[in-house]
Amino acid sequence: MIISLILCLCLTAAPILSDASNVNDSLVIAIQLTKTPLVRPLEANERDILSIYDLVYESLVTIDDNYLPQPCLCTSWEQSSNGKTWTFHLREDVTFSDGTPLTARDVVATAQAILARANDESTVSKGFYANLRYFVSSISASDSYTVVVRAERSYYGLLYAMTFPILPEDRVNADDPPGTGPYIIDVFRPTEFINLKVNTNWWKNLPQVKTISFQVCTTPKEVIESYDYARVDAAFTRSIAASQYRSGVNAFAMDYRTRQLDVLLMNQSADRLKSLNVRKAIRYAIDVDRIAKNIYMGMVERTDTPAIPGTWLYNDDLSSYFVKNVDEARRLLEADGWGDSNEDGVLDRLNDEGKLVSLNMNLYVYEEPEDNVRIETANFIKEELAVVGINVSITTMTFTGIQEKLSAGAFNLALVSYSMDVVPDYGFMLMSGNTGNYGRYHSSAITDLWKNMRKSATTMAEYQQGLMDIQRIFAEDCPFICMFYRKGVVLTRLMYTTVRDVREYELLRGIQSFKP
Repeated sequence: MIISLILCLCLTAAPILSDASNVNDSLVIAIQLTKTPLVRPLEANERDILSIYDLVYESLVTIDDNYLPQPCLCTSWEQSSNGKTWTFHLREDVTFSDGTPLTARDVVATAQAILARANDESTVSKGFYANLRYFVSSISASDSYTVVVRAERSYYGLLYAMTFPILPEDRVNADDPPGTGPYIIDVFRPTEFINLKVNTNWWKNLPQVKTISFQVCTTPKEVIESYDYARVDAAFTRSIAASQYRSGVNAFAMDYRTRQLDVLLMNQSADRLKSLNVRKAIRYAIDVDRIAKNIYMGMVERTDTPAIPGTWLYNDDLSSYFVKNVDEARRLLEADGWGDSNEDGVLDRLNDEGKLVSLNMNLYVYEEPEDNVRIETANFIKEELAVVGINVSITTMTFTGIQEKLSAGAFNLALVSYSMDVVPDYGFMLMSGNTGNYGRYHSSAITDLWKNMRKSATTMAEYQQGLMDIQRIFAEDCPFICMFYRKGVVLTRLMYTTVRDVREYELLRGIQSFKP
């Protein structure tokens, strides 16, 4: 699976618990939009518009608070042919907002449009749902309410890929197509505001909140100012400026986990990092918890593996691998032959040619102009590694520059982020030769596990066991250091949801069923 690496990150605010009123029949929210001129749900490329679309368009499958797939526009599904065929049974009481009945043909047409775009070599932007191509070989309607999917892989992960918005068959490529969700887009002025109103044809009980208005801003600063000056009831932000609301008394700050996973890459094609002892020593030397607390002010969700912490996907039995231990770091380096022969504080040893080499490493970092947390993190890492005798030089690069270094394998260490997909599959960053495996990590055990999972893990239990085994090998092999998933924050004076897992791209999740 190919998932893009992203390196531009924004800091977000920590949660607060405070008094706020329950929402009544309307809500006004500040959002940031700059690249969405039309309502095209399959072409969304901005975070906040996806949260709007989430209320207008629904999918076959939804993901619950426990990060498990549940029926939405379908009532059930079953698999056959060892997971190569999945059959979804649609609800028969659903219409689009214009009154047109939902049928299997709408699901098929929407999926085929996504696949056509994703497989078009001439198209640069493959679309937000392009990963569907890795799971669906073909899709068809056996009758008006039955969808049959031929899978690329016999794989439980396919259910997560079926979370794309369903559009009417004849309006898949039209502007502002109707949806089946609880709201419709009533007014769309992308440089000013967007208004939603209740979809009176929704197949569930109508929401209490009848209208939702979005004030469009072009910068994070404008979003915060709109909230600060009470021009809106709520604001979606990932800006560090939101930290001022941590101790507010008349608002909620609801943290949400983004899909951005921050990691410290270690290039195993670099001579000094081929050694497992050196990689483990680096992991033992760095106190990631301090980075999370002191630099990011707790506005992250710590994770030791690429899996989502706090879910059934995460292996909780591996914590002993990830505790800071300076003595153990020094022991591992000494066992690898490193010592300080000239007492300059930097470890050294004789190489195969009898030449004295020092334990020097470069650390590449990309930083957005408005934030310096990434640079602070790099400097912290440099200081931590110096304690155990590893000398680090930091180079701040452009986005393009660091991409080139990663692709060429011309680095030792790099602070980067991965944009993770809704499908909990991170083989792209661990399997030998895969596009996202920038550290040149090679493990036949992990590669075989992923391949076998993608061929035969068709149940939750099989999938979970595979992920547990993969994370165990990850902990033992230390291919890179996972630090945390970044968080965003919803600032709001009005409580509008009671769901446990408000998450990126679904920031209004639960508003349709909220009851004060």
